[in-house]
Amino acid sequence: MLLLAGCTAAGRSAAPASTVSPRAAAGCTSPIEMGSLPDWADEGFSGGGSGPPHVFGAKGEILGVLFGYPLSQQPADGHTNKILWVARPAPTPSDTTSPETLVITATLDGTDTRVTHEVTGGPGPSIIDLPRAGCWHLELRWSGRTDTMDLVYAES
Repeated sequence: MLLLAGCTAAGRSAAPASTVSPRAAAGCTSPIEMGSLPDWADEGFSGGGSGPPHVFGAKGEILGVLFGYPLSQQPADGHTNKILWVARPAPTPSDTTSPETLVITATLDGTDTRVTHEVTGGPGPSIIDLPRAGCWHLELRWSGRTDTMDLVYAES
């Protein structure tokens, strides 16, 4: 299955990058982008960040690069649900009173099932395992900033 998230086009070109699937589950509306990463997120990637699957937050404040694509409920041996979180540079200094930890609250679509993960130090590399397959709505909070996205986890 697919991992999904998105927002308005925030890449290097005005045209949206290709999408693996416009909708992988009811309630999931965020596409997986396969084009180049935006300039603000491509540091450290070869080829200017062209081609890794990634998802944008609804406000465009953060994106997740999906090294564990496709995400799955119980990853197979040798596979992880690795996501590199990259925050868009803030137009003003971050709130110094807010913790730098990235707090991810994931809610399974159509249920009360909720899971919270924390990424110490703010956006960066993480392994985000979720207990069930389906569409997960994520609320992301870090340094006084927020965004949301949808991710789809497939059955193993």
